[in-house]
Amino acid sequence: MELTWQDFEKIEMRIGTILEVKDFPEARKPAYQLVIDFGLEIGIKKSSAQITMHYQKEDLIGKQIVAVVNFPKKQIGNFMSECLVLGSVNNEDIVLLTSDVKVENGLRIG
Repeated sequence: MELTWQDFEKIEMRIGTILEVKDFPEARKPAYQLVIDFGLEIGIKKSSAQITMHYQKEDLIGKQIVAVVNFPKKQIGNFMSECLVLGSVNNEDIVLLTSDVKVENGLRIG
């Protein structure tokens, strides 16, 4: 199925900086709980991400990632996810989409 340009424009992909990372032992698959700063307009959002295979918690702090910020909130166990962190997915092997140059938090991907 092809998307129209109007469909694509509805998706708000933004750059955010990871501020906090916690283990998420209640998740069905190994995951972290993330706190991400998307700048003044959007603010701070939480997300769960199954990225434990390639990333240690301490290495994620300060990393700029790409996330969809306009999906509805989703309950994951006892945690409310407020955005969808994006990555390339190969079965259980997930690699984050990141910015290779530091940019302003909240910038839109387009």
